[in-house]
Amino acid sequence: MSERRVKRGDGKRTAPRLTADDWTSAALDAMAGGGLAAVAVEPLAARLGATKGSFYWHFANRDALIEAAVLRWEREHTEAVIGHVEAHPDPLARLRLLLGLVLESTVLQEDNSVELAMLATADHPHVAPVLARVTERRVAYTAKLFAELGWPADEARHRALLAVTAYLGHAQMAHVAPGTLPETEADRDRYVEQMFRLLTAPDPRPTPT
Repeated sequence: MSERRVKRGDGKRTAPRLTADDWTSAALDAMAGGGLAAVAVEPLAARLGATKGSFYWHFANRDALIEAAVLRWEREHTEAVIGHVEAHPDPLARLRLLLGLVLESTVLQEDNSVELAMLATADHPHVAPVLARVTERRVAYTAKLFAELGWPADEARHRALLAVTAYLGHAQMAHVAPGTLPETEADRDRYVEQMFRLLTAPDPRPTPT
């Protein structure tokens, strides 16, 4: 949010000028706390100390805000994570980092509350295509990492599916039964490392001759 400005001449302060990002941030916060139904213009305006006129300066209606908010979530929670992981040159290190980032993120439940709210309203016309695209992007990227480590395409995708479903299950557990998950940082590190070893273990089946 932009800083307050002092109007020249009279010394009076004017209200902060809200940006579209301020509104999408507030929408995501509301979604994290109360689901998609909590994204409503008047309560958001009250939270931001703004008028509905400020909202309509940036968005045509509530649906436009929801669409912008879920697209922002996609950028920040998928594309930005992939970009961070890709900065590492070694595919094994990238895979370990990716697993660590996404599983550790579930400890901060607010990071996953938006995703859980979206999953609960997966049939919403603005949510459904984003969830489908994000899921495929995550699976495809993780499969690419496994393929770079030498697994055939089919096996790489199967392992990627296991990794993504493990993350989603972990997020659900953190939400409904957080006490069942490792609590200390050391225990979480061991948990992530064990997950990494399981996902990268050699195929026990004999190779066809």
